[in-house]
Formats: sequence, C-alpha cells, structure tokens
Amino acid sequence: MEGIANQKILVLGLGATGRSAANFCIARGASVLAADERGEDQFIGLENLDPRVDRVFGKPFPDPRDFDLVVPSPGVAPERYRDRAQRVWGDIELAYRFISAPIIAVTGTNGKSTTVRLLEELLCAAGARARAAGNLGTPALELVGEPLDFAILEISSFQLETVETFRPAVAAILNITPDHLDRHGSFEAYASAKGKLLANQRDTDAAVLNLDDPTVAALAENASGRVFPFRTQGAVSPGAFFDAGAVVLCKKGAAPIRISLDAMQLTGLHNRENVVAALATVHAAGVDPVRAADALATFANLPHRSEFVGRVRGVRYIDDSKATNPGAAICSLAGFSENLIWIAGGRDKGLAFGELADAAVKRVRAAVLIGESAKKLEVALAGRVPVCSAASVEEAVERASELAQPGDVVLLAPACASQDQFRDFQERGERFRAAVTELRSGETP
Repeated sequence: MEGIANQKILVLGLGATGRSAANFCIARGASVLAADERGEDQFIGLENLDPRVDRVFGKPFPDPRDFDLVVPSPGVAPERYRDRAQRVWGDIELAYRFISAPIIAVTGTNGKSTTVRLLEELLCAAGARARAAGNLGTPALELVGEPLDFAILEISSFQLETVETFRPAVAAILNITPDHLDRHGSFEAYASAKGKLLANQRDTDAAVLNLDDPTVAALAENASGRVFPFRTQGAVSPGAFFDAGAVVLCKKGAAPIRISLDAMQLTGLHNRENVVAALATVHAAGVDPVRAADALATFANLPHRSEFVGRVRGVRYIDDSKATNPGAAICSLAGFSENLIWIAGGRDKGLAFGELADAAVKRVRAAVLIGESAKKLEVALAGRVPVCSAASVEEAVERASELAQPGDVVLLAPACASQDQFRDFQERGERFRAAVTELRSGETP
C-alpha cells in the first residue's frame, strides 16, 4: 500500500465523491486543496467537508503540476488534468489501496445499480458481511476500515478512466452498448474504458462476463482472471444461464445447481439478466448461491427503475427515469406486454436512436417527447409512431393521460440524460411521480 501522508493533493470537483476524497486524504495526513469551478452557493453538504481542507470555488482549476497527486471526480473529463498531473488516482483507485476486504466490482452500460444492490442482499442472506458503494451514490471510500467479507463496488466508465492498479477479486461486466459518446468520443473508446475492469486481474481472480453481449464476450479472450460466463439465451457450462424459470449454475467437477425464480420480486425482462449475473457473481465469489437466493423473495425494483408509481383511470404509470440511454430504453420497452404511451427525451449524449425507434414501433401507441433531444427523437420516429411534444414532464404526464386508454401503461423511459431540465435522473423521476399523484388527486370519486 502506498501512503498519502505528507502528500500535496488536488481534489477536482466537490460533489459527494470529491468531498469524500478530500476528507479521506486530509484524515491521513495529506495537504489537500479541493477545487470546483461552480460557485459555493450551488452546493449542498459542504458542512460535511473537513475544515482543514483548503477550497476554491468559482475559479478555473489550479495547475495539476503543482501537486503530488490529483484525485478527480468522475464528472471531470481527463483532458482537464491528464497531461499535466504527476499522478492521478480516482476515488476507486484510492479506495482499492486501503480497503482490506475482497472487492467485487460491477460495471456495464445498464443494470449496474440493481445488480450491485441485489448482490449486497444476496451475500448478506448467505451470512456474509457485505456492503455496496461506488457509482450508485455511497462513495467507495466510505467502505475503508469497515469489517467486511466483501466490498461491492458499482463502477462507471468515468471512474475506470482513473484506475492504475485496481484489481477486483471478482469483476462482473453486464453489458456494453453505446453510451457517453459525448465524453469518450467513440464506442470503441467507451468499451475500452469498461474493459479496464479486467486489466489487473490474475488467474486467482474471477471475471463474470455476459456471453449474450458480443462486446463483453470478446473481452473473455484476453481476460487474465478465471472467466465464469453467464447468459440468458442458451446454456453455458461452466457458467450460469437462465432455463425455464430458473438459474442454472455450473462449475467444473460439481453437480449443477438449479435456483427457481418463482419467488423473485423484481419485474421486467431486463432484470432476468441482472439476476443471472448476480447469482453467477455470488457463485464465482465462493458463496453458497442457494442460501443467497433467499433474498430474491424480498428484493424489489430500485427507485426510478421500472418502478410502479400509480394507477389512474385504469392506466398504470411506470417510472424508469434511470433509462438514460437508448439501450436501457429498449430493455424498458421490452418489459411490457401492454400498449405503451411513452415519455422520452432529455439531454442527448451523442447516441443514435435508430434501434430504439425499431423497438418502439412494436410496442408504443404514442410518444410524448420532452427536452433537448425531442426533435431528434421525432425524426427517428417519424411515420412510425405518433408523437407530440411537451415543455415539461408535468405537461408530458398530462398529455400521456389524454392519450392513454384503460389497460395501457404510461412509461417514462427517457433514453437520454436528465441535465437539460433536471438536476439528475432522480429529480426527473420524482417530478414524474408528483405529476401522477396530481392526476390521481383530480380523479372523480
């Protein structure tokens, strides 16, 4: 472990990750300057920042060359520091150097948070001390010093840009479809960033990879860890797969284990992949998957992920605000057999909507479009799905309620980022829920 005492450290960004990094470093004897180009009045939670941390707001970032180590927040693009910094460790690299428990790391374009939270529940159900952190909201550094059998980390492509020696005992890659091309520049660069999760593994480590995804499957060829694959379409041995309402787990030299999903509370076809991946990861970590599977009976959809928020005049309203890219929205649309009134749009991340439009034709009776990408989506859907636009999510819910018929589903699955009109996907989902609640209050008894 390389210490940071007496080091001069620059933390870039003062969101939750940046604050945790600054506090962590100052507590271990470093000299810390934390900088953010936003004004101080734009932050919540600064009272939790250690008063010994020097801070700069509302000004250009200091020159990284003046510091021993730069710790960038995930939202700060590498070109802001990479060529001038002596050393760069993101919060994941920093946490890895101090967490003593085996690390289970999960990445992918879609399903990361659900899979990580499910892993936490599965491992705890099997009697292990496990806690989840990382990209899902709790900073990874909060796990340092905790008495754990497993530290479970959700890791984004942005966080993987700043790892150096990070080596998870079990690494799971769920899927890789186009996303964040506005940051990475190309799908190839994005996929390469995801693949860094496997870069430092050894043959004593495990790589849990989705064989149904060709980009993920290709990573198996050069993986140094023991590959334990999974799939939902067809069998694989050794590995994990879905078969007739159950997950089958196969290891060399052992009898297959069959785990029924009859008691599973998670809804949506896309969650089948998440459950198979999670059980494969538990098995690869050497934990009893049968005991772990008890958690399936109580684990439900996370907020803003295919979440039922209400029923009005015979119409169900579903919040999938976390569907922030076309691939996630395609999975969301596929999860319903009912006719859909689809609310979509937001900040465009440089992604194509062609495949999404193909999926919408099969399931969507009408689309209500919002945000910066509304026109681009309208062009993709032209002549295929009836569309209208709305200036806000509240107006979109009102329009959707007028279009919907009893038995339909109104689905918020934006396929885009939220930051054109909202703070984040959570705020977008909360405002959707509030609009549905308003609709319900206007129902005639």
